[in-house]
Amino acid sequence: MAKDQERLERLKAIVSAMPQKPGSYQYYDESGTVIYVGKAKNLKSRVSSYFHKEVDRFKTKVLVSKIHNITYTVVNTEEDALLLENNLIKKYNPKYNILLKDGKTYPSICITKEYFPRIFHTRNINKKFGIYFGPYSHIGTMYALLDLIKKLYHPRTCRLPITEKSVIEGKHQTCLDYHIKNCLAPCVGKQSYDDYMKNIQQAKEILKGNTRQVSKVIFTEMMKASEEMRFEDAEELKRKYQLLEGFVAKSEVVSNTINDVDVFSITDDEQNAFLNYMHVANGSINQSRTFEIKKKLGETKDEILSLSILQIREEMGSTAKEIVVEEIPETQLEGITYTVPQRGDKRTLLELSQLNCKQYRFDRLKQAEKLNPEQRTTRILKELQTALGMDRLPYSIECFDNSNISGEDAVAGCVVFKGGKPSKKDYRKYNIKTVVGPDDYASMKEVVRRRYSRMIEEGSPLPDLIITDGGKGQMEVVRQVIMDELHIDIPIAGLAKDDRHRTNELLFGFPPLTVGLKTTSEAFKMLTRLQDEVHRYAITFHRDKRSKHALHSELDDIPGIGPKTKEQLLKALKSLKRIKEASKESLEAIVGAKKAEIITEYFSRETLK
Repeated sequence: MAKDQERLERLKAIVSAMPQKPGSYQYYDESGTVIYVGKAKNLKSRVSSYFHKEVDRFKTKVLVSKIHNITYTVVNTEEDALLLENNLIKKYNPKYNILLKDGKTYPSICITKEYFPRIFHTRNINKKFGIYFGPYSHIGTMYALLDLIKKLYHPRTCRLPITEKSVIEGKHQTCLDYHIKNCLAPCVGKQSYDDYMKNIQQAKEILKGNTRQVSKVIFTEMMKASEEMRFEDAEELKRKYQLLEGFVAKSEVVSNTINDVDVFSITDDEQNAFLNYMHVANGSINQSRTFEIKKKLGETKDEILSLSILQIREEMGSTAKEIVVEEIPETQLEGITYTVPQRGDKRTLLELSQLNCKQYRFDRLKQAEKLNPEQRTTRILKELQTALGMDRLPYSIECFDNSNISGEDAVAGCVVFKGGKPSKKDYRKYNIKTVVGPDDYASMKEVVRRRYSRMIEEGSPLPDLIITDGGKGQMEVVRQVIMDELHIDIPIAGLAKDDRHRTNELLFGFPPLTVGLKTTSEAFKMLTRLQDEVHRYAITFHRDKRSKHALHSELDDIPGIGPKTKEQLLKALKSLKRIKEASKESLEAIVGAKKAEIITEYFSRETLK
């Protein structure tokens, strides 16, 4: 039981780190055999659905109980995911892709053995009756193929027992399909037997997956008809060619000009390398795996790639004579051509491999950080340390903000982040004491001076970094206090805003310079969270002070009315306005007759003034 729980937790960790992108996913059993292949518009959402507690389908539970590992391949579109799924199902013939269809069989496409063959989909297989293609695990693909064949070749749909003799004897008549141009009426000789069978043969090639070859044949015939000035024939062939090309563009992951090719891409860090392998046959990806390799002696990417190519090709059983790579490795295999594409279909394929490589590395990092959150914090703080060129990790960061309205009720707040997270017990509020009027620079000087003078006196540990909510001006006044007055060494950075009041750059050093830290980076996002938090903290303190000040001027100055009475009044009547407008009887019900009379008389005198 414990082992099964450990297995599920490990699988859920893999799923939680999966990308929300289209792709194909593969489930493996304990022996490493692929037992299920699926496709998804959103990999994370689809795969996580298998592990929900509310899943009650018996067959799904059986499948989940057999899963010991999950891999996936990211692609660009949902259509690519569909084609990749079909290719991998044909490659691995997974056990549960059939069993988990609720007893239903996949439909196939049948070409009958009749004199004029028909083409249709069916779930009943009888090889005496016709030739079958499929089965198709995705109904949409099957209907797309049937629709393409119908538009290209107009095969008959009637069930008439047409024979050579019945055509010669004229026993048939044209039907509605002929008049609406869905059939060329071979039953009455308007389409020859040879032409009809030629179309059927091309339809067979399309169903076999040889769409490109058929397209080339049609293109050649089109050009020949054009040269012979058979323009009507050329126009019809052009229509067919464009239909085929449109279908291929929507349904292929890569171009069918690529055949029997291996693709390798690699990315690494200090401890690990991540290598993606793809095999392409007849324009389709039929194998895709990403491998994680632990470095032992600081091996280079070239060393890892050279060794891995040989091992992975042996493991995957590849005999491809061409390998597509980012850089040609120093150690090469005899008889193998290495290609570094700069553009075209092979370049697209290499970029897809690189995408999977980087995605796998990112997902593994997310998995590790979920198990050990401190690892993520250290990485983000290390990123900030590197960007600022600091000697030590900025574990403790403090940020200040002022808040006032025309200098009234001026306050400031200090927010502290430790290990990338708010340390609320270290937050401090300050009433501005020495500054008259709205002077943000003078207010900042006062608060910073009070904060760090006290920390020095108490012997408290100083922060690793101070962040000012503002640009060069705020940084300078903080520097004057920290360095010139208190003579302490704390790095100071500033968060500057653009014209739309959005934080867009980090400043550091004196004179301050913009730090090359992307606004989308995790370190920059942490600093903007710090900035938002100090805004919230200072503004909340300012609002509280204004509210207390406003109430004090009205209620606290009434002789004989103390804090408890004021609290009772506000709790019952909610606002000062309602207290003023309340009748003497209403007030008596809340605070008694004596205090009600005091309050009524006070507000009556105030009105007369």
